[in-house]
Amino acid sequence: MRDERVRFAVVGLGNIAQAAVLPAFRHAREGCVLAALLSSDPKKIAPLSKEYDIQHCGPYEDLEDVLADAEIDAAYVAVPNSLHREMTERCARAGVHVLCEKPMAMSTRDCQAMIRTCDDNDVKLMIAYRLHFDPANLRAIELARSGKLGHLRHFTSTFAHDVRADDIRTKSKTGGGALFDLAIYCVNAARNLFGDEPEEVCAFQSLTDRGVDETTTAILRFPGDRFAQLTASQSAADADVYRIGGTRGTLRVEPAFDYRSSLAHHLTIGKKTTTKKFPRSDQFAPELLHFAECIVDDEEPEPSGEEGLADVRVLEALVESARLRQPVTLAPFERRRRPSRALERTKPPVRRPTIVRAPGPDR
Repeated sequence: MRDERVRFAVVGLGNIAQAAVLPAFRHAREGCVLAALLSSDPKKIAPLSKEYDIQHCGPYEDLEDVLADAEIDAAYVAVPNSLHREMTERCARAGVHVLCEKPMAMSTRDCQAMIRTCDDNDVKLMIAYRLHFDPANLRAIELARSGKLGHLRHFTSTFAHDVRADDIRTKSKTGGGALFDLAIYCVNAARNLFGDEPEEVCAFQSLTDRGVDETTTAILRFPGDRFAQLTASQSAADADVYRIGGTRGTLRVEPAFDYRSSLAHHLTIGKKTTTKKFPRSDQFAPELLHFAECIVDDEEPEPSGEEGLADVRVLEALVESARLRQPVTLAPFERRRRPSRALERTKPPVRRPTIVRAPGPDR
């Protein structure tokens, strides 16, 4: 008799897959089974299949065969950004639901194609925004919506790491650069804290000889003359923070985005500041469980492909602004669904596993 849990394949065995996604299945075992591994590097397969007791493995070329042989229901796509569309569409055409890492794709055209292909093949598409299930992030959004900060006026954020020059995140052909690697976190936070979509953006970039942005600084104008300022860099000391400010107070979240850290709120109302630290947790198991439940219950996952598209359209406009050296106006875009505490889940932190041929990005 077949196990009723949702059977997952993990497609791509880079650092984030090994450090966080694979271990998360141990915290999601009530609804998920890790049943297959696929990688472009055959030297990763043997040790990882042994570690996680996986019988069905193979290279990307054999994706469809592995999915069929392992009776896979869903795939976690964790390949380089430039391959997100290809792997998502191949899984969808094989009848497999897709949980795709962010950024969803490198262009709005690719995002729309992914959504269309999943719809045409009657499979679900979810984008792996792990912070949409995290208590610190969801309570920040709740606080911003509550009116406690007054009328929201400004958002600022910096997300930076000193990334190794040979890491895939710094290469044009794999969809690297600070904007798509790091700024997406800042953009997603601003959109959901304001509960709105930007109308106009302006960006400046420092480019490397590899054809990607090493640093991006941007301003986003939201309806009601609310502004977001952000800086993302792959060549600076670690920074991981955002602030959302209103007419009555300010919330600073620091750390804000790192899955390995204990996130913290620093709330200032008037002259009084209070700090709340949130325990470290597994930010990946909750999204696995949510996606599995959506498959079993035939419900639309959130964050959906529409959320991925919402971010990529902003990133795309920022690239255009930097290229033209002038502001860019975005077409109207309505996003009806927003993160809420209905999605909040906590799981204990994972033990960091041995990483096979996939060093982290930091120098």
